Parts: sequence; C-alpha cells; structure tokens
Amino acid sequence: MKLKLYHHFITIMKRLFFLITLLSVFELGLSAQNAGRAKQILDQTSAVLSNKGGASAQFTITTPGVGTTTGQITIKGNKFTATTPKAAIWYDGKTQWTYMSKTEEVNVSNPDESQQAQMNPYKFITLYKNGYRLGMKETNGGYEIHLTALNRGRSIQEMFITINKSYIPTNVRLKEGKQWSTITISNYKSSNVDDRVFTFPSKDYPNAELIDLR
Repeated sequence: MKLKLYHHFITIMKRLFFLITLLSVFELGLSAQNAGRAKQILDQTSAVLSNKGGASAQFTITTPGVGTTTGQITIKGNKFTATTPKAAIWYDGKTQWTYMSKTEEVNVSNPDESQQAQMNPYKFITLYKNGYRLGMKETNGGYEIHLTALNRGRSIQEMFITINKSYIPTNVRLKEGKQWSTITISNYKSSNVDDRVFTFPSKDYPNAELIDLR
C-alpha cells in the first residue's frame, strides 16, 4: 500500500513538474514574442523619426523638484536644437551648447545619454538598441513600450514610451535613480533642416560668455 502511494506521489510530482516546465516555456515564448513586437514598433518609430530631412515638435518636460518646462525642438538623426523661455540648446552629435538667457552664459559640454534624454525626447531611438529589456502593450491609440536597463549602471534605468499608430511618440517617461521625468510631445512635423542649425550661432550672441565644461 505504501509503495503504491509512493509511486502515485512520484507520478503526480512528475506531472506537476512537466506542467510547470510547460508553463515556463510558454511564458518565455510569450515574453520573447512581446519583446520582438516591441522592437519592431521601435524600429518603425526610429525609421519615421530618422527622416533624413529632420523634424520639429513642441514639448513639455515635468521633473519633480524642478518644475515644468515647455519648448520647441528640432531633430535630425542624433542632432537636436531646443528652445525654452529660459534657455536654448544646440547639440551637433558630440558637443552641446546651452545658452542661459538670464546670465548670457553658454555652457559647452559633451553630455551623457541621460543629459541628452532630458532635453531630447527622441533620444530613445538610439538607446533601445543596446542594453535594455523590451516589453509592450497595446493601447486605444497605439502602443506603450517599456524599456528596462539590463545594467544597473545605466543612467536611465527605466522608460515608458507611448507611440501612436503613425509611429510618432506622444509621451516619454524616464527614470533616473528614484526620480521620474515626463515628456509630452505634440505637433510633430517633418521638415528639411540644415545641419548648421545644430551648432551654436556665436554671431547671434555677441555678449555671450562661453564656459567650457568638457
């Protein structure tokens, strides 16, 4: 009787183990499928935003402890220029110039990915390709993509990107440390932008004081 019960128990455990394994494989398959779909959507979004001529949009950035800033941004590949009521920024893909209207100072720097993302809501089009786990869910107006850093040393640990059916991002939420920032994007328009737009026009700011932070 005891031997029968033992064999019965072993049979149940084997079936339970098989079921758990099957569910795990199914879950991993769904996760991989979800990540693949998320990457496909980001690839299509990147293709739209990487329009060779460039594009422009309006944005609002809200950061706890800092407040809310509104402005206009123009992008072309990894380059961008942005203007707000208090500052103007030019980034040519390597060097960034930040002009503060109150002090007439221009800070020159080589920003890291986090600093770029704070003023360029389209920075994710290069971030997602390396070092992030991807996930997604469909929404009424499009998709919400979730990026989670695989390395805890990344300056941006987590990001949610809302993308509409035309593959234009409308909202980006990113996490640095324990703090979340939200960027809302509107009035996206494709255009033809001259590369000179992304370099500080010193002749337009004759009284500006350059401060090199590199």
